[in-house]
Amino acid sequence: MGTYCFGIDVGGTTVKCGLFRTDGTLVEKWEIPTRKENNGDQILPDVAAAVNVKMEEKGISKEEVEGVGIGVPGPVNSKGEVSRAVNLFWGYKNVVGEMEELTGLHAEAGNDANVAALGEAWKGAAAGSSDVIMVTLGTGVGGGIIVDGKIVTGHHGAGGEIGHANVDHHETESCNCGNRGCLEQYASATGIVRMAKKELAASGENSVLRDAEEISAKAVLDAFKENDPVAVATMEKVGEQLGGALAIIWRPLLSAEEFPRPDSRLLTVSGNITESMLLNPARILLS
Repeated sequence: MGTYCFGIDVGGTTVKCGLFRTDGTLVEKWEIPTRKENNGDQILPDVAAAVNVKMEEKGISKEEVEGVGIGVPGPVNSKGEVSRAVNLFWGYKNVVGEMEELTGLHAEAGNDANVAALGEAWKGAAAGSSDVIMVTLGTGVGGGIIVDGKIVTGHHGAGGEIGHANVDHHETESCNCGNRGCLEQYASATGIVRMAKKELAASGENSVLRDAEEISAKAVLDAFKENDPVAVATMEKVGEQLGGALAIIWRPLLSAEEFPRPDSRLLTVSGNITESMLLNPARILLS
């Protein structure tokens, strides 16, 4: 076994990179932008370049590297192929094949939330638990489900894609995936912006968001902290959608003895927008 390995998390805005020892010890982490222009055709070359530069910088040879593991926001089959990753504007892509060709290293690929769930079960908040639900909140909403220590991938690698579970049958706008009413339309960074704009249009309340040149999820969260009425109403609705979805997904993993006081390690939420104003309404519904 090599001494080092690379962990890559491809997000809709940034690619998070990590150099690790194979026992899980983090050596260094950094980020590069996710270049989604031209159907994201520069994303994997950029990742490979980041890996190669870091190896050169650290004086690490290919023989010392066990491989590169890459998480992708979309379904990934057992061959490391993606049929579609809507938030990256990818159609079919052989992620493993391309990474191995670009780096000369062994590569493995998986759904980002699935591999995040494995990481949490190995070294993180769910360490020691064999049943885990991992929810990632960022540009989109990802989900990873582990039962009896094994990832629930489904036939096409989309078994844990809870971001595209329908939470509102009355939604009229379409998600990036083409369906309507997906959780990602509400509980993601893009969803928060969408919901805030709808709230502004429907409400007569004064709000700092009305004067914003461009509304972002951060702007909504910052406004919430100042008790802005539009931001508060937005986050309450977003949190309710998230909490309802998590409760439905979480309940089947619980034994009769655990319900209604489940082991908190079963459910792990992470990402760029896991602020209390989003999670608190979700916690109320979960309880």
